[in-house]
Amino acid sequence: MILLNSPTFNLVARSLDAASTRHQVISNNVANVDTPYFKRSEVRFEELLRREMDPSFTVQGFRTDPRHFEIGQPSNPVPQIIKDGDSTMNNNMNNVDIDLEMSLLAKNQLNYYILSQQINHEIKMARSAMGVSN
Repeated sequence: MILLNSPTFNLVARSLDAASTRHQVISNNVANVDTPYFKRSEVRFEELLRREMDPSFTVQGFRTDPRHFEIGQPSNPVPQIIKDGDSTMNNNMNNVDIDLEMSLLAKNQLNYYILSQQINHEIKMARSAMGVSN
């Protein structure tokens, strides 16, 4: 189905995956708020995606035949989990700030909700274009 191969659908689906990974990482940080020597982690995705979508870094080749290799297509970045091992927040060498983590969790929850609404919209538009009713 063409819907599942559209660039918008793929972008939103990858963003949903990143938001899900971010939720797991933040939840792990919150769960270990009092664990001695625990170092918090964070997810990097948006800056990787932004860099990938920047037109100044993209070179696309011209294909004269559909069997030719595609040159310069985005590499579909995946979320990266990065551990912050440099900072210390508490006397037990832990660097988790519960207020920061809870605000990041709320922000991520809103972001996930918006992305899921966008996926629903894309599916409704495709169904409407195909003339399929609920």
